[in-house]
Amino acid sequence: MPASEHNIIVVGAGLAGLRCALHLLELGHPVVVLEAASEVGGRVRTDLIDGFRCDHGFQVLNPSYPAVRRWVDIAALDLQQFAAGVLVRREHGLVVLADPVRAPGMVAGSLRSGVVNARELAALLRWIGPTLASPRRTISDADETLAASLDRAGVNGALRREVLQPFLAGVSADRYEATSARLSKLLVRMFALGRPGLPTDGMRALPEQLAARVRARGGEIRLENRVELITRAGPGFTVHTAGRSEPAVGVVIAADPVTACSLGGLAPPEMRGLVTWWFGMDEQPHDLPLLTLDGRRHPGVSPGPVWNAAVISNAAPSYAPAGRHLVSATTLLDAPDGEAPESAVRHHLGEIYGCHTDAWELVARHHIPRALPAHPPLTPFAKAVQLEGGGLYVCGDHRDTPSIQGALVSGNRAAAQLSAHLSGR
Repeated sequence: MPASEHNIIVVGAGLAGLRCALHLLELGHPVVVLEAASEVGGRVRTDLIDGFRCDHGFQVLNPSYPAVRRWVDIAALDLQQFAAGVLVRREHGLVVLADPVRAPGMVAGSLRSGVVNARELAALLRWIGPTLASPRRTISDADETLAASLDRAGVNGALRREVLQPFLAGVSADRYEATSARLSKLLVRMFALGRPGLPTDGMRALPEQLAARVRARGGEIRLENRVELITRAGPGFTVHTAGRSEPAVGVVIAADPVTACSLGGLAPPEMRGLVTWWFGMDEQPHDLPLLTLDGRRHPGVSPGPVWNAAVISNAAPSYAPAGRHLVSATTLLDAPDGEAPESAVRHHLGEIYGCHTDAWELVARHHIPRALPAHPPLTPFAKAVQLEGGGLYVCGDHRDTPSIQGALVSGNRAAAQLSAHLSGR
């Protein structure tokens, strides 16, 4: 597509930018997407290393997200799903805690786990029950930190300490339970209703699918085009990259949250970070397709730097070459040991799985200080996407919820509002 003052320019080819571009094309607008990196996806990326697929960050695709069901061809991704449960390291060994409805074969192990007691389970159901029944009501509820909300509900035993707290810490990259209780409840609801999985070709398959649709509708995606400045030019804009300036009738800034806010003149959001480790091996430590949590954490006691781990190849065989296996592990950068060395991560994984890890091969280590935006209590679920003056918009999970759902919804919202602005509505 040649440069034209009638084009809309979308800055960034992450999930939000690609969904925004696609919706603008659906609404009849010519679109050019400018992406600084050499591939689409933004923070959703997959490295292919010696036959192993290693995603950047703690990434899974939850098919229960409404935006995913509506705008993603899940079948085409060939989703490989985890079982509906978790594996928990306790002092005496590993135990299974599974959903009795969706994983009935694991019920016996759950009953023997010792993690669940009737009192705390009833408290947890009181805490999450209204959200399961009416998520819209939760959005308008009073808010507080996750920690305060669970305390008030009486969820304060092994189920919280050994399962809920480490699981949500990995999802939000927040070890202190300081995330919004409203958001936490909605995330728990999504995981309770859906079985997360991984595309056969890695998480990169999701943005690549969206990019293919953009191109199929005539949109152009230019890689290795970093936008440095956006200026107003009469009723439109000029978008400046290194050595080139392009006119546009409208602009949507869909870069990473910090860059997007810088280009749009907004205060940068607080970001949370993590490190993902990937190890290859000949013999897997177990054969269950479950996320593993270390339940030996107590107030003031940390058994090691790993907050969650998984034998990824048990759930997603395509992530490892034939005859090999792949384990992932996540450490959190807001923890004192978040920058732990490889030796500490190996030692902790050996304790979690009860095996020797000396022969494991380090395949990749991804240090991601800006993994996702923080979402403290009272953060709006839908922040404004229109910037001052009209015609200039911003989108991304920092304008909605820090999730794939939030990225897609914010991109769609920005496209709809810009289209309405250009139509004079």
